[in-house]
Amino acid sequence: MKITAAITGVGAYVPDYVLTNAELEKLVDTNDEWIMSRTGIRERRILKGVDQGSSVMGTKAVQQLLDKTGTNPDDVELLICATVTPDVLFPATANIISNGVGITKAFSYDLNAACSGFLYALATGAQFIQAGTYKKVIVVGADKMSAIVDYTDRANCILFGDGAAAVLLEPSTEGLGILDQVLRSDGSGEAYLHQKAGGSRRPPSHETIDRREHFIYQEGATVFKFAVKSMADVAAQVMERNHLSNDDVAWLVPHQANKRIIDATANRMGVGPEKVMLNIQHYGNTTNATIPLCLTDYESQLRKGDNLVLAAFGGGFTWGSIYLKWAYDGDKVAAK
Repeated sequence: MKITAAITGVGAYVPDYVLTNAELEKLVDTNDEWIMSRTGIRERRILKGVDQGSSVMGTKAVQQLLDKTGTNPDDVELLICATVTPDVLFPATANIISNGVGITKAFSYDLNAACSGFLYALATGAQFIQAGTYKKVIVVGADKMSAIVDYTDRANCILFGDGAAAVLLEPSTEGLGILDQVLRSDGSGEAYLHQKAGGSRRPPSHETIDRREHFIYQEGATVFKFAVKSMADVAAQVMERNHLSNDDVAWLVPHQANKRIIDATANRMGVGPEKVMLNIQHYGNTTNATIPLCLTDYESQLRKGDNLVLAAFGGGFTWGSIYLKWAYDGDKVAAK
């Protein structure tokens, strides 16, 4: 009997501090109406404090996941952390998270594919389940985007927030879980969305800091066009390969980068707004946390057997789509 990798639980964490559009009006030349009309973002969460990195949020998200699913940390065999804002270059943020929740019998590592990283990590983790190698795999998306956002850059500082969310993958023989994926990348996109300094090509120096090269750089119009086309194309490809009509899809779960990108993607797929998971108004773009945050926020509305199409786009460029059947009735978990 074929084994598939099913999501059997979700967990999430966002910081307490809320950065509103009104507060951003005091930092840069912008206003609430302009931000809402162009991005759909009303507020975002920011991780404050000394020595507070992505692992702080990732640890809390994974702990909630373990608690909700009643999973013993000793039973977890693999943890993958998708992030573009690791605590440090090494050790891996996944190692720090594992240590924080008492996972000591697994191997763990980070995966970086910009905003598509969670989908890449989910597809990777699923392979270990499908191969019969492991029975419990955790995939966590965690990013402290405030660490690489220039709060004098009015185009970018309005977009990003901090957060983390995680899912548990376990074997299914009912045809539930991850059934197909299309993952792509095009390195020529580096020119349009990247961070200039901080790596081995251009290590930190007084000069790189003075030139403000440790922040997100993007050419918005180019990224917008590529994101809409790429996310819609792969989502449509996944639907066609699996003979899914618009009526068959219970939910589109898009990366929460910009509401205009989400709307354009849904329109191209023919999926109505009532089937689109949306929480960008509360969190902004949390990069690798956006899709699992959606799954957590909408958990109580999900039913066993629901067809979900996940879609993301990120710097580099990276993009992808995953088709999965939801494995449990979320309202029963939420009611506990």
